[in-house]
Amino acid sequence: MYLTPKSGLFLGGACIAAIAAVGSVFELSYGEPDFGVPTTAIILALSIPLTVFFFIAAVKDARDNIG
Repeated sequence: MYLTPKSGLFLGGACIAAIAAVGSVFELSYGEPDFGVPTTAIILALSIPLTVFFFIAAVKDARDNIG
């Protein structure tokens, strides 16, 4: 079994961060974000690298548990 609880948590974090990024893009493109432009831009700026980090960590953990 390749998926461990740790890699599952990493994948969940990647999904949540990706959803936050997509939501932030839609909010910013709409013109009037609910949290304001600066806060939404910060969420977008943080969620993109977090998505990449969590996904890479999940893949690395799964690869480490192959054998």
